[in-house]
Amino acid sequence: MTGVPLLLVHPGDHGVAVYARELASAIRERSDEVRTVDPPALTSLAEGTAVHAHFTDRLWGDSPEEASRTFGALARRLRISVTLHDLPQESDGERNLRRRRRAYALVAATATGVTVNSEHERALLQEEGVWTGPATAIPLPVELQADAVEQSSDGSLGVLGYFYPGKGHDEAAQAAATAGMTRMTVLGRASDGHAADLDAFVRRAADLGVEVEVTGWLDDREIARRGRAVAVPVIAHRHISASGSLASWIGWGRRPVAVRNRYIDEMATLRPGTLSPVDATDLAEAVRRAVGLPRITWHGLERLPLSRADVADAYLRVWERGQR
Repeated sequence: MTGVPLLLVHPGDHGVAVYARELASAIRERSDEVRTVDPPALTSLAEGTAVHAHFTDRLWGDSPEEASRTFGALARRLRISVTLHDLPQESDGERNLRRRRRAYALVAATATGVTVNSEHERALLQEEGVWTGPATAIPLPVELQADAVEQSSDGSLGVLGYFYPGKGHDEAAQAAATAGMTRMTVLGRASDGHAADLDAFVRRAADLGVEVEVTGWLDDREIARRGRAVAVPVIAHRHISASGSLASWIGWGRRPVAVRNRYIDEMATLRPGTLSPVDATDLAEAVRRAVGLPRITWHGLERLPLSRADVADAYLRVWERGQR
């Protein structure tokens, strides 16, 4: 496939849907050829039309099976390339891992091209038996905001994004308690189906002596303001493919404490000085140090590699070369 495909954009506040819309806007600014299409309009497209989609199973169906069937039906009629998000991995649990592997394998096999958001994810494709063919890695962009400067602290430890089991909230709360912090801010709301899990977490944190504030959904301006206000931003995901939360922290000027894994190490290399990577066993000590030295939770950089425009250009180069 050569040339710019139609860009499929989903409505709603799911992180992948939001990213697809933002990326489409950035690509549109770089090329006059770019057009978008929303899901209801797909049925009116001529057979063989080239389309690029972003896929995560929760965005495409109520189950991995339904999501992959929906994508597969589309791919039988259109020439559809895909950016995969939230790749299956061990932290899904044995049952869900099998189901998600099958779903993502079907999507990759029926797509005309496969893109992921990190070298870590490209390795996951093979390690999890999802796809052994060619795939392009284009990291998530970071857009450094003009007001990304150090601000006064509200004294809390912050975790950003939707709450779901495995996101690292329990690890963060335990680290806060061990470091002598008594407040934690969950910047976001429960992922669909996980409201009870969030309530249970708040009770567990209270048992540790940590009071949790759940902000719920916030608009872009307010979540940036609250993100700059927390004393210590923390990333402690057990399940991580590519992290929009990490990109947001950095864009706001923050330098989060991040539990090391292959993805965190990759991002620390890509954007030196924007993360404080630590082993899981050292998280509490790193939080304690950050409380005592607030300046280390701000990166202070004025330029960062891979802006939204850079990522838009990377996609355009892939499509112009006709890569899978």
